[in-house]
Amino acid sequence: MTTRIELNHLARVEGHGGVTVELDGDQVRTARLEIFEGARLIEGLVRGRRWDEVAPLVSRICAICSSAHTLASLAATERAFGVSPSPETLLLRDLLLRGESIESHALHVFLLAVPDYLNAPSAIALAAERRDVVALGLRLKRLGNAIQEIVGGRAIHPVNAVPGGFGSRPSMDKLVRLRAALAQGVADVQTTLDFVAALPPQDAGRSDSAYAATWLPAGYGYEAADQIAIELRGQRELVPAAAYRTILAERTVAHSHAKHSRWDGTPITVGALARLAVNGGRLPPSGVAAAARLGLVPPFEDPLANNAAQVVELVVDVERALELVDRLLHAPAAPAPPVPIVPREGQGTAALEAPRGLLIHSYTYDRQGRLQQADIITPTAINAASIEHRLRKAVEQSPARDEASLTHRLEMVVRAYDPCLSCSVH
Repeated sequence: MTTRIELNHLARVEGHGGVTVELDGDQVRTARLEIFEGARLIEGLVRGRRWDEVAPLVSRICAICSSAHTLASLAATERAFGVSPSPETLLLRDLLLRGESIESHALHVFLLAVPDYLNAPSAIALAAERRDVVALGLRLKRLGNAIQEIVGGRAIHPVNAVPGGFGSRPSMDKLVRLRAALAQGVADVQTTLDFVAALPPQDAGRSDSAYAATWLPAGYGYEAADQIAIELRGQRELVPAAAYRTILAERTVAHSHAKHSRWDGTPITVGALARLAVNGGRLPPSGVAAAARLGLVPPFEDPLANNAAQVVELVVDVERALELVDRLLHAPAAPAPPVPIVPREGQGTAALEAPRGLLIHSYTYDRQGRLQQADIITPTAINAASIEHRLRKAVEQSPARDEASLTHRLEMVVRAYDPCLSCSVH
């Protein structure tokens, strides 16, 4: 007997997509993630633009990840022109990315993922029963927004981050207020850790994946890196960021507007769980303790573990943001101005970590500093094949075979990746 499960609209994810699974008896014949979003055309729209016009335009790819897109764009442009930002600029960029990560992870964990664990259809329904939980998530999201507003000039689509640096350094009074909010945030993430550790266990099946994340010289961070690490079955390979196409061998598929990427024939996973797989040995003590509390032990084979990995990063990011603000409060009074930009013919690639995972911006400029070619690959685009692979495994390994149970399991798998379906098409 043939059974067909169709989810024509995935709830609690950004964008429009669906899932189709066909079974012959208990055998999975087809499992498809169908992304319906149209082509974004951003790469074509920025072609011919001046170097100083590109970042404000590409930040509009996503309102959740606008800081990551801005900083990836700036880094790609700076690398094309041979520009090295100052240490203070790198510190402020780190803080901006931490703010975005806090805001995005809080939104996903509390409003999109947690309702699945508590059998609530939505965060609004959850608030009726657990107002304290939703309020906690919104408080952390507001903290992340505040960091982006203070550092980036506004909470969405930053205007203060410019090529070579920042237009201005945050004022001391704003940093003092932010520090107080971060001190509250330290307590809030510990409450979050306690809450998530007590959630009813869920399982979505187990399978291999190739995990990819940026590889920095030291530390657990998100800023632009010169290398990408990819790990598969305990074997790690480091690839120059400029050679990202050797990892992300994108190909079109008939059933989705998003391309698929595979490494050595295996789908690639990026995001918080991938960062733990690649960089878990670099977590600070608070992150190590949080991962242990949530039972995150490699190899990470269950995609739902990404929800817990985001909680680990919330702990790490709030702590790191507090440290960065303290450094700014004790920094010299005179801010470092942006490094002067002299356009030239060149190519630059930036790989950094957006909340949802590895983000690539690669640009080619002519000698007048006008963009000739752009390639922008988002985390959800990289994850598309991995999500589809995990959907198949979720059905194959499900102990329940009724349609309602399988549908719930499929939805949880997709949501665990925290996908941004609109951004996956390029």
